[in-house]
Amino acid sequence: MAGRGNSAAGGLARHIPVMLQEVIEALAPKKGQTIIDGTFGAGGYTRAILEAADCSVIAIDRDPTAIEGGAELAKSFPDRLKLILGRYSEMADIAEDLGIAAVDGVALDLGISSMQLDEAERGFSFMQDGPLDMRMGAEGPTASDIVNEMPEADLSRIIAVLGEERRARAIARAICAARTDEPILTTGALAAIVAKVLGRKRDETKHPATRTFQALRLYLNAELDELAYGLSAAERLLAPEGRLVVVTFHSLEDRIAKRFLASRSLPPSKGSRHLPDPGEETSAPSFQLLNRRPVSPNQEEIGLNPRARSARLRAGIRTTAPAHPLDLSALGVPKLASPA
Repeated sequence: MAGRGNSAAGGLARHIPVMLQEVIEALAPKKGQTIIDGTFGAGGYTRAILEAADCSVIAIDRDPTAIEGGAELAKSFPDRLKLILGRYSEMADIAEDLGIAAVDGVALDLGISSMQLDEAERGFSFMQDGPLDMRMGAEGPTASDIVNEMPEADLSRIIAVLGEERRARAIARAICAARTDEPILTTGALAAIVAKVLGRKRDETKHPATRTFQALRLYLNAELDELAYGLSAAERLLAPEGRLVVVTFHSLEDRIAKRFLASRSLPPSKGSRHLPDPGEETSAPSFQLLNRRPVSPNQEEIGLNPRARSARLRAGIRTTAPAHPLDLSALGVPKLASPA
């Protein structure tokens, strides 16, 4: 849950991108290159990439508001920036439509932007009461639809798996009981239900509804599936020596990014402890790890932007080997029914 934008990116940009310097160093943009910013947000990474080198950026976001907000930035770089409404998992198709066969870098800043988190009407945060929406795009069911219509057992599983919430059953039971009296329509109403179940310890720094809100957001937007498909698309699209940089904000995202890069940087014939026995020689490594351990923000940045505290950066450099097949289960993507 990072602030992706900065004041230079346009009217909607009002926060500092997390680990901006580290991301630019990992991408190492050069003159003439084409780089994809798969999570444009408020444009902070995109502007920094464009200012770092005379390169081109394809900026993608599924949020129409983000694309609209990037109009001023696009005017500043009319020949070097293309803003595309879409999902980053579709980056290969987007590039093909633009006549681009390969790119030199892909940056993914996961989760929701501060722009989305701070706008009560988007329904992502329990800190401000607003409609229970949580959609990153403008289509599909809302979080209110999920909590008011989903069977208790399914709701419990989502909260347990995606929220890593130990008391998921009790929370799902309370939600289902509350909705029999009246529909749960606001973030405040849902947060109050969860808080009543869990209570709040004096030493607890997070709101008790944090994990439940995370679970609903991840499920509603299919964010973990999107990440896996996006990483695979980047693997197929990156040219040799191209760089993939991923910034995650919680353990489920980081596990997928870690396993993806680990499984694709192993020498042939060696499996990963996270992967099943291949039974035959594995593919040649498609990535070389840029950092074996994740990069974390320093204390100065955390002090300026507390939302950065959970961020982790992982990166790899594309080799000449073919892309590996995508195995969602091997990456740790939970098997959950997609929202209607």
